[in-house]
Amino acid sequence: MDHTPRYAEFFCGGGMVRAALQENWHCVLANDIDEMKCRVYRENWSGTGLFEGDVASLDPEFLKQDIDLYWASSPCQDFSLAGKGLGLEGARSGVFKPWFEKVRAAVKAGFAPRVIAFENVTGLMSRRAGKDLDHVLRSFISLGYKVGALEIDASHFVPQSRPRLFIIAVRRDIDATTLCQPQARGLFCSPRLVRFHGACSRVIQKNWMWFRVPSPTTSPQSLENVLDTDPDTPWFSDEHVASLLSMMSSPSLGRIEAAKATNRTVVGTLYKRGRPDAAGQVRQRAEVRFDGIAGCLRTPAGGSSRQTILIVHGDKIEARLLSRLEVSRLMGLPATYRMPARYNDAYRLAGDGVVVPIVRYLDEHIFQPILLKRLVEREVA
Repeated sequence: MDHTPRYAEFFCGGGMVRAALQENWHCVLANDIDEMKCRVYRENWSGTGLFEGDVASLDPEFLKQDIDLYWASSPCQDFSLAGKGLGLEGARSGVFKPWFEKVRAAVKAGFAPRVIAFENVTGLMSRRAGKDLDHVLRSFISLGYKVGALEIDASHFVPQSRPRLFIIAVRRDIDATTLCQPQARGLFCSPRLVRFHGACSRVIQKNWMWFRVPSPTTSPQSLENVLDTDPDTPWFSDEHVASLLSMMSSPSLGRIEAAKATNRTVVGTLYKRGRPDAAGQVRQRAEVRFDGIAGCLRTPAGGSSRQTILIVHGDKIEARLLSRLEVSRLMGLPATYRMPARYNDAYRLAGDGVVVPIVRYLDEHIFQPILLKRLVEREVA
């Protein structure tokens, strides 16, 4: 009998969760509403099991089968600190509600997955004073799950600063005590998460799990190691580079001068942000970092959200946009993964995606131990 665990991925994008789980899991359902992302998904994984369309129109019969894991990376715009703060009432992040109704129907029909993983931005902890996260967690609890969460920054796995909240709900009839600890401890039990837990509703505290997971044992490769030797983005002209330097604040210019003084090749990234000036007018500023880590990849919006590679060697400064291959590498995607041909599509795919090594990490330290219990139960039966 085939004991390969089965999962369904909602808001699947280009299939980054599938890139992480493909060796150990069987994907029975993937769903996304975005035509471009679904096209990329098919190019990489075929269209088997892919439902393109609004999750609200997903046939609930698709979920009336034995599935071990539901993974959902729902739209984050209304939870993000860069958004308007509408949270679950927003048009994008509000799709949690119709998605959850599909989950509820499956559970009531007797097809409750063993684990539900829900990934989103860390702003979910603070939007509307934590009420949205409280709602999400109580929703899972109402279906017979215990809940926990980890705040994981991708910089522990890839050279990209990308903090995200990973909610893990485990069906209440599953003994997960060996995976838990009595109090918050460890790299991914962040102070922000601890504060939320201290102020959340009693029903959440009663059903809460502090997961015990180890810190990553290997360091991520440096930013220099993800550089594309044949980039598909052209180098900027000297005039363009000078314009970027003129947009920098004193701290960023200081980092440029420090990089020059090393008299070696220093690689950094530059990101444009809107910042108020002395008169209160918002001006675009260029911020640069040389700590070996790229800033968080975000969906392109008028070009300002796209990051620039900056290479300094003495007085020589070169700059260009991140290439599609570099974007792929910063998400931890395999070399065989086919990114969209259009640059903005590739950047949007990554900006909306989940970092592949983090999913593998959660699989190794949480999902697989739970699945091992499933196999033991079947053997006993």
